[in-house]
Amino acid sequence: MTQTPTRAQATAHFTVPAKHPMVTVLGSGDALLRVIENAFPSTDIHVRGNEISVAGGAREVALVQRLFAEMMLVLRTGQPMTEDAVERSIAMLRDEAKGVETPAEVLTQNILSSRGRTIRPKTLNQKRYVDAIDKHTVVFGIGPAGTGKTYLAMAKAVQALQSKQVNRIILTRPAVEAGERLGFLPGTLYEKIDPYLRPLYDALHDMLDPDSIPRLMAAGTIEVAPLAYMRGRAQPVFTNVLTPDGWRPIGDLQVGDLVIGSNGEPTPVLGVYPQGEKDIYRVTAQDGSWTLCCGEHLWTVRTAADKRRDKPWRVLETQEMIGKLRAAHARRYELPMLTAPVCFPEREVPMDPYALGLLLGDGCLTGRTTPAFSTEDPELASALEAALPGIQVRWKSGADYTLNRVKAPGDVVTLENPVTGLLRTMDLVGTRSHSKFIPDEYLRNSAEVRLGVLQGLLDSDGGPIAQAGRTCRIQYTTTSIMLRDDVISLVRSLGGVAYTRRRAAEGRTPGRARGRDVHHRHDAHIVDIRLPEGLEPFRLARKAEKYRASGGGGRPMRFIDSIEPAGREEAVCIQVAAEDSLYVTQDYLLTHNTLNDAFIILDEAQNTSPEQMKMFLTRLGFDSKIVITGDVTQIDLPGGTKSGLRQVREILDGVPDVHFSMLTSQDVVRHKLVGRIVDAYEQYDSRNGK
Repeated sequence: MTQTPTRAQATAHFTVPAKHPMVTVLGSGDALLRVIENAFPSTDIHVRGNEISVAGGAREVALVQRLFAEMMLVLRTGQPMTEDAVERSIAMLRDEAKGVETPAEVLTQNILSSRGRTIRPKTLNQKRYVDAIDKHTVVFGIGPAGTGKTYLAMAKAVQALQSKQVNRIILTRPAVEAGERLGFLPGTLYEKIDPYLRPLYDALHDMLDPDSIPRLMAAGTIEVAPLAYMRGRAQPVFTNVLTPDGWRPIGDLQVGDLVIGSNGEPTPVLGVYPQGEKDIYRVTAQDGSWTLCCGEHLWTVRTAADKRRDKPWRVLETQEMIGKLRAAHARRYELPMLTAPVCFPEREVPMDPYALGLLLGDGCLTGRTTPAFSTEDPELASALEAALPGIQVRWKSGADYTLNRVKAPGDVVTLENPVTGLLRTMDLVGTRSHSKFIPDEYLRNSAEVRLGVLQGLLDSDGGPIAQAGRTCRIQYTTTSIMLRDDVISLVRSLGGVAYTRRRAAEGRTPGRARGRDVHHRHDAHIVDIRLPEGLEPFRLARKAEKYRASGGGGRPMRFIDSIEPAGREEAVCIQVAAEDSLYVTQDYLLTHNTLNDAFIILDEAQNTSPEQMKMFLTRLGFDSKIVITGDVTQIDLPGGTKSGLRQVREILDGVPDVHFSMLTSQDVVRHKLVGRIVDAYEQYDSRNGK
């Protein structure tokens, strides 16, 4: 096109390439041409063959010239021009102050193609909204009805799922009309939520194969639920959670408290959200560990197929796994283990940990006589003596040794044996084989202290069990129920697994000692142990060599064994700052409440309370995106309740990685009359001070 300006008038000529029929430029029945002529009434536009000429004011002619150039750029992509697209292109060209994006850049940005239909932004603000979703983790799309806020967000969510940027889509709305008390509505869950979530379902059907949607929802890849259900990922208030100071009920935790994460390190609690009464399930692993949680509680799991294909761990709700716990005869869902031993604060201890473990295993701690130790390994007697200053481990007979105080000049006979004195401070004096336990200052201490105690116990009463073609497991035996539980706690705190079984005393063949039968008076508790690679279970040379020769203990693993109803309880959920969102709950199980690798959309957010908005935003997990959409002019909350969407902009405006996209009546993509209605209401509200 060439342009010949005069002092007040200008002319321009445009040649349409022969490969583009004129009907694509002018529209059927010249409909597009009429739109342009109506938009530029002071210009004369003439068409002859494939030549278009324009005459009129210089500025108007320049705009028409640019318009035809932009239209040709769009047509070259294979996308047709519509009357609506021409009108929007003219509006963008007239309002150049808004930015540098051209109409062609806006109209040719494809988000998603489905069943021959392409979803793309239609206005400049819509393009910037879509771009913001790409660039930011949390995006608010605020504007009147019909501006495509939710639809475009849904398209971006489906795009992210299909490109494997996220593993799941979560779609939610506040069910205001039911006061979020959905239990009082008739029908099934999906029948109850249908009126509030139908627009989200309809958008999904536009973007995905309708036959695939039920399958994706059944697999948990797409979750559509009211906001009330989004927050219900909780545990009963009395459920234990591990903290640096030991176990605490989850209901006692407050924001700022420290809990233990999957790496064994303390991580702060970022949010605590009471949930009221919930249906509770008992989740049990095959090693006997268990905890309680609600049906929506989240678990990080993987299947054998996931592992084989090197797929990442997935996040599933408790209720999603019910009825799917077996693949043939194998347990399906593996749970993550601690990646490092739990980091408890280091505390001073009265006795060397390894020495304590040896005495708890093969020591006589009655306090009635000089402390004694029984072993057929002189190596252990030497190690015990080296670990107890001022004590001589003296061989008595057979496998028996006594722990004698090394006398110094001036000592009197009545001085208490140092070992007895130390045992007394730990309340171990008088304990027998069936009543021994590990003092708390050893159970809640550094990993070195805990491992030292465990090594002493295993060197004395444990050993490696080699199996042909399999890695070596560790076996420990005790008649003390307390000691059994303490050993299991030590193993789990170090990142291992422990399985226990009981061997009844009744009916067992008696042992032999000094030529006579010794009958079993107490049941024996056998604990099978697997520790993580790098943790040596034995110091005794013969046991350590056998353990290493058999290839070590293999990888500790846990699988979900059962999920069973456990009544209704008051529940609470927490959010933690750990990168993977995991925290240690009862029996050293790892679980979490936030959503990782998810694209989460909150629609109709103007109908959330400030508390609900905070709860929703703090559900954000790692590698996730949140889009919140709403229209602050259509709030349906009860009188006096402030909208969380109104308040959140005051709170988060300026926070990095949070973006607010404001859409107006100019971005309405429904019937033209909708935009005019929106403008009329805004003018009315402005006149009446609303």
